[in-house]
Amino acid sequence: MTPEMMTYAIAGLAFIAITGLGFAFAGGGGRGKQSKRLKSISDGSKNRAGDGAANARRKQMESTTKALRDREEAARRNRAVGRSIEDKIKQSGLKLTVPAFWIGSLVIGAVAAAGTFFVGGFNEGWQLLVPVGIGFAAAFGLPRWVLGMAIGGRQKKFVGQFADAIDVIVRGVKSGLPLNECLRMIARESPQPLAGEFQVVCDAIAMGVPVDQALDKMYQRTPIQEVNFFNIVLNIQQRAGGNLSEALGNLSTVLRSRKLLREKIKALSSEAKASALIIGSLPVIVMLLVYMTTPAYIMSLFVTDLGHLILLIAAGLMGAGIYIMRTMINFAI
Repeated sequence: MTPEMMTYAIAGLAFIAITGLGFAFAGGGGRGKQSKRLKSISDGSKNRAGDGAANARRKQMESTTKALRDREEAARRNRAVGRSIEDKIKQSGLKLTVPAFWIGSLVIGAVAAAGTFFVGGFNEGWQLLVPVGIGFAAAFGLPRWVLGMAIGGRQKKFVGQFADAIDVIVRGVKSGLPLNECLRMIARESPQPLAGEFQVVCDAIAMGVPVDQALDKMYQRTPIQEVNFFNIVLNIQQRAGGNLSEALGNLSTVLRSRKLLREKIKALSSEAKASALIIGSLPVIVMLLVYMTTPAYIMSLFVTDLGHLILLIAAGLMGAGIYIMRTMINFAI
């Protein structure tokens, strides 16, 4: 390389170095100012957002909601709501005690077993298993089935009246009445079973029990989602504040929408239920028709050991089929 080329190369590299340093200092300063400006704008927006109580209230509501969700999950893990016989009797609204329920169950089972043993003629060999099984099913199945029917009917009435009760609370709060007075109004003027449940809540509050604990007890007596929603809304309002009438008004709208959806599902599944009823009753109808036309053809099922075994297997298969069909057409929301 010639001395002239070396001079030009050094001059070019020096120019590039000086230009790079200039861009570095100028650009870095601009970026620093720009970042400071953006930071000041963001801080200003945060300060403007937190000027009022909205930011603190939002954080409080989030923490309250999280605490309620954690408590609900812990309750589901540690406590089986409504699983014991005592809870089921309370949910059904029947005036029974637990000993009376068990005594009645044993009496029903003994009567069913004795009737099968003496009247049905199942009194020899393996046939003794039939009255034992029927007695066991009658003792532990029939009373629980009746109890479940009573619980379902009572909860259905409760859900049908609950949205109207929430509307009473909304109108009372808007007119200036306190929450406790609105609850007492529902206990006085609503029909059963709604009036009885809210009367128990009002009595508990009058004895010094906190509102959230009294509502938790009502959820144990009536373990349905509508009552759980009501408890969550009141707990959030008491801890975080806010417009109670607006929150309960929205809850009333949600409950009415759930009721409407439930009725639509019932209407859409009515055809499947009718089909299941026909399929389930068809074997019994065919057996009765055959017995009426040619009784000798079917009597072998009732007078022989093999016929008894076939009837027992058929009854088990029919029960399993009815249970599967009921599960397929039963939509719970």
